[in-house]
Amino acid sequence: MLGLLSSFIGELRTVGLPVSMSETVDAARALESIDVADQVLFRAALCATLVKSSDHLSAFDTAFDVFFARRRVDEGTPEVTVRDETLPGTPSGEAPHRSAAQLTQQLLEALRQHDLQALRQSAAEAVARYAGIEPGRPVGGAYYLFRTVRQLDLEEVERRLAAMRLDSGSEALDERLARDDAHQRVEEFTAMVEAEIREQLVHDRGAQAMAESLRETLPEDVDVMHANREEMERLERALRPLSRKLAVRLARRRRHRHRGPIDLRHTVRSSLSTGGVPIDVRFRPPRPAKPEIVVIADVSGSVASFARFTLHLVHAISSQFSQVRSFVFVDGLDEVTHLFAETDDPARAVERIAAEANVVAADGHSDYGRALGVFAADYAHQLTRRTTVLVLGDARNNYHPAQAHVLEEIRSRVKALYWLNPEPRAYWDSGDSILGLYAAHCDDVVECRTLRQLESFVGGLT
Repeated sequence: MLGLLSSFIGELRTVGLPVSMSETVDAARALESIDVADQVLFRAALCATLVKSSDHLSAFDTAFDVFFARRRVDEGTPEVTVRDETLPGTPSGEAPHRSAAQLTQQLLEALRQHDLQALRQSAAEAVARYAGIEPGRPVGGAYYLFRTVRQLDLEEVERRLAAMRLDSGSEALDERLARDDAHQRVEEFTAMVEAEIREQLVHDRGAQAMAESLRETLPEDVDVMHANREEMERLERALRPLSRKLAVRLARRRRHRHRGPIDLRHTVRSSLSTGGVPIDVRFRPPRPAKPEIVVIADVSGSVASFARFTLHLVHAISSQFSQVRSFVFVDGLDEVTHLFAETDDPARAVERIAAEANVVAADGHSDYGRALGVFAADYAHQLTRRTTVLVLGDARNNYHPAQAHVLEEIRSRVKALYWLNPEPRAYWDSGDSILGLYAAHCDDVVECRTLRQLESFVGGLT
């Protein structure tokens, strides 16, 4: 068991869950206090000791189902044997003895009564009959699930199940409730089919191989520029707790920063008890200055999502900086600091930027040289040696003049200048990217494709 637990925790760490050694020990001790045969309690114990964020539950559940979940075979469940109606591609010895119509009828009755034992049996028979799982064949579980669900025609099963609960006098509300209930029960059965397929694939390929093929990406590791709608929603949900954590981290670091200069007066006074020998040197409390942050973000289509998340995060922790000013551009530049000042919700301000910011001055394609030139002409005189400038973008300039000297001028006025690029390093300086020309005038150019990378960078700003 300990070896399996160690492999399971190793998979969680590979996915990105922060599982410490002490938490591993806690999980092992928790298992000593419970009945590990109780699957629900077993899962709850590991979840309580190893998972610290609700955003990580899905990844935990996937790994748990691969390493630990096993469908219980109830006593008295008939063995699935072969008789007839073997589908093409179904290995010999795996088709059930019931006809397709009988299997569908059995499934309908089990769904109507919500008989879990009968549903598990139906799931096993359906997989044996329709999935056509071939040992050693490198096919994903989704393919086998699709084959099984298609042959069962679960949409028709759901319709018939809903109809079984209705009569000629049913009202619209009754029909809606019946459809919702039927849909939920069919979804539960589909999950049983998926679990049955996964169990067989784990038996064939091993838990580690299946874990690698089913591995989920955590919200903080999703590539922002290529996220789909569901992943973008997960990223939005992850931003608020991330901003709180970052604010706490920055505040703590500022409080515990190195000691201030020696306080000679207090040192001499404290030495009176030792005859004037300054044994205990006293220091003045440090007064760390909060940096000023200026963000210049490309909000053109290619990098708009990255700019949105970065602006949101920086303004969400704005209390940790003495001032935050934001500028957005495509080929024209506009200051949007006031949009964040008018609301307590950075997400709302970011939405207004898309609708209200005046960022197009010519052809509507990114022009870094033009935008940086406008910024330097109108705002460079307001920069100080306490200012840190963040430029957000992929530096794809659509073959416009680079005007890199403008960035050099900006750098000469500020404390630090960083360029955050949401593209992989392998793409830098390819095609119309001129990042190399700008990088020469930056303190650092940082790859920021994910929230984890963005958190790491912003957390280091001082």
